[in-house]
Amino acid sequence: MTGEEAPQNLKTLLEHLAEAGEPGKPINIECILEATGQRSFGALLLVPGLLVFSPLSGIPGLPTFFAIMVGLIATQLLIGRKHFWLPRWLLKRCASRSKYDRAIAFLKRPARTIDRLLRHRLTFLTDGVFVYINALLCLFIAATMPPLELIPFGNSVAGAALSFLGLGMMARDGAWVIAALLPLGLLVYLASRLWM
Repeated sequence: MTGEEAPQNLKTLLEHLAEAGEPGKPINIECILEATGQRSFGALLLVPGLLVFSPLSGIPGLPTFFAIMVGLIATQLLIGRKHFWLPRWLLKRCASRSKYDRAIAFLKRPARTIDRLLRHRLTFLTDGVFVYINALLCLFIAATMPPLELIPFGNSVAGAALSFLGLGMMARDGAWVIAALLPLGLLVYLASRLWM
C-alpha cells in the first residue's frame, strides 16, 4: 500500500477524505486510505476513529471492520513493521457514498476549532516507548468495538478515543493523547457492563 504524505491537521485530512473514491459510487476502505496517505500511524488511527465517531457507526458491522483494521495496524506497529499491510477483503469493504458524505460533513463542523487547539507539546507522549503504549491502547479499543455494536452508537465512544489518540500522534500533541483518557475511561465502563 502506498500513499501521499499524511496530512498534519484535521481540516486537511477531511478534505482528502471528501475527495476519496468516485462521486456517487460506494466508497471502500482502500480508497479512503489512498486519499489520506499511509505513512503516519496517527493518521491511520485517526481515519477509522473519525468514521466510527461519526453517524457511520450506526451501520451494522462497520465498526467491527474498523476494529479489525485498527487491530491489524496496531499489531504490526508493535512487532516493528514500518509499512502496514491489510487484507484485500478488508480494503474492499464498502459504505454508501451518501452516508459517507454526510459523515464527512458532520466532522467538518468542528475541524477548524480543533485545528486551532493542535500544537507540538508533550511530544514525548507520541515518541519512543509511548508509541507502543498507544498501540496497546488501540488494541484494547479495537477489542471493545464488536460487542459495543449491541449499544446504539456505543462505538462513538471508541471512535472518540481513537480520534484523540490519532490526532495526538499525527500532530505530535501529547495533550490529545492525555485527553483520550476520558473516552477511554468511559469505554472501560461500557465494556465492563457488557462483559459482566
